[in-house]
Amino acid sequence: MRISLQIGIGGAPADNIMNRTKVIEDEWKPVWNERLEFPLRVPELAILRIEVLEYDSSGKHDFAGQTCLPVSELRSGIRAVPLHNRKGDRYKNVRLLMGFEFLSETQ
Repeated sequence: MRISLQIGIGGAPADNIMNRTKVIEDEWKPVWNERLEFPLRVPELAILRIEVLEYDSSGKHDFAGQTCLPVSELRSGIRAVPLHNRKGDRYKNVRLLMGFEFLSETQ
């Protein structure tokens, strides 16, 4: 199985952006080691959306899970982020281990 993450921000129009990680072979514990940056103008309205995509042999992607997190509630550090199915039900025992870092404009 091959998977990637689609990660983006929804909120104020100036902050809306979507990025995708590289596609990797799933080894039950995939590691991307990619850094994505999202400069925000209105962070109090920003929602971080993370979607897991699974690629089939034809190269098309299928939804595998997602989560949406208010940026204002995130803290710097490594976090275990839960995933949900299309109905919004939380997957049991499935998490994405993600590192978050927040920088001011002067950094």
